[in-house]
Amino acid sequence: MSEHPDPFDEIVDAETDRDPDLAVIEAGSRTLRAQAGVPQSDAVPARPADPEVDKALREVEADLATRWGETKLEPSVARISALMDVLGEPQRAYPSIHITGTNGKTSTARMIEALLGAFDLRTGRYTSPHVQSITERISLDGAPIEAERFIETYRDIKPYVEMVDASQEYRLSFFEVLTGMAYAAFADAPVDVAVVEVGMGGSWDATNVIDGSVAVVTPISLDHTDRLGSTPAEIAGEKAGIIKQGATVILAQQPVDAAQVMLKKAVEADATVAREGMEFGVVSREIAVGGQLLTLRGLGGEYEQIFLPLYGAHQAHNAAVALAAVEAFFGVGAEQARALDVDTIRKAFASVASPGRLEVVRRSPTVVLDAAHNPAGAQATAAGITESFGFSRLIGVVGTSGDKDVRGLLEAFEPIFAEIVVTQNSSDRAMDADELAAMAVEVFGDERVVVEPRLDDALEAAITLAEEEAEFAGAGVLVTGSVITVGEARLLLGRG
Repeated sequence: MSEHPDPFDEIVDAETDRDPDLAVIEAGSRTLRAQAGVPQSDAVPARPADPEVDKALREVEADLATRWGETKLEPSVARISALMDVLGEPQRAYPSIHITGTNGKTSTARMIEALLGAFDLRTGRYTSPHVQSITERISLDGAPIEAERFIETYRDIKPYVEMVDASQEYRLSFFEVLTGMAYAAFADAPVDVAVVEVGMGGSWDATNVIDGSVAVVTPISLDHTDRLGSTPAEIAGEKAGIIKQGATVILAQQPVDAAQVMLKKAVEADATVAREGMEFGVVSREIAVGGQLLTLRGLGGEYEQIFLPLYGAHQAHNAAVALAAVEAFFGVGAEQARALDVDTIRKAFASVASPGRLEVVRRSPTVVLDAAHNPAGAQATAAGITESFGFSRLIGVVGTSGDKDVRGLLEAFEPIFAEIVVTQNSSDRAMDADELAAMAVEVFGDERVVVEPRLDDALEAAITLAEEEAEFAGAGVLVTGSVITVGEARLLLGRG
């Protein structure tokens, strides 16, 4: 790796604290929502109604389950490269926007997808993990791939997968096969542009066989430290692997050491960099009914009166990143200075949905789902729910994976939870409820912790706690800790 001078002290500013100008308002969104485009579908499909299709999908799921899961991997793109080779390089059939980072990737991908679709481009989106259905991971034209098409795609590539399995030291993993399916489905559609979220890291992630003309880096914090590194700078070094020669890099606000690593990599790749807080960002943000009202500064100018039907400052920043990524894709800021059509931008953002991200799934009492699973995500969620919901008392339902910084997550939620019901989801990675309870007692104290190992019992207990005293008519429930916990709660609460 070549050495470069370090002219980054001026460029890398320590403005990582997000302090938007908040003017709280009670209305203003309804008119904008009425002008919006078609909302994104619920994006969490139910099981197929046709028993034969459902049976075939279960067979594919069972087949995929025999492979290494997403937490077991051998850091290499050799297997996925071999699969792409025998499939005829489907990932080269369309331009791509590639997204890495620690938190906010899926929400940002959904926003990018909505923006591109509003400009009449056919989109393919690949994200992970799924909330309820495996088919959510591969989307065409803003909707999860049909179960029949998912099955057909799997059957089409299966002989090639087995060919690669036979030639490699290790079989293709679950995530590698799904990545191959996504790239094949996008080429078959065909799509005009693919929006691709990394699974983990960057340089050796299975998705990294594409040449993303735009590389997006959402906020980096500590997660998967056993695989990616123990500091933001080390993690950034791995994630910087998605930056390709001559690409445009859209860089969300980052810890300074992470930003320095990213900028050095961009110099080496002769990439153009746009930084949140400098070349683009959130100008203003107001709470609105059902979401928030934004003014965003993009690469081509300011975009006012943007209604975003999602809660939390972090989603406003995700929106700024998504807008800059789409502008970069269209050449705004490089080949041309003009802004994109603001009415199209408004319609796109007003249509965005992000299941399991501060999502309200029930009223009386209000039950909110959020897939936060690390301390940085939990802090953003805690800030978002405090700002957007006037709960007089909040009950937490928390089920986590054992391989996360669980104490850090609990500490982030401690100030906002009156009581916490600890539970566990059905995943084999789930932390045992009693083990989680012991940790929760250390953070919350014994009086505030309830243990319900079954998630259905935990939800019932939390709703009862929220309802039990009349003076707490404004009580609510937040279900969090894991995407799997949120997905299973969503099904139990009738949203599946």
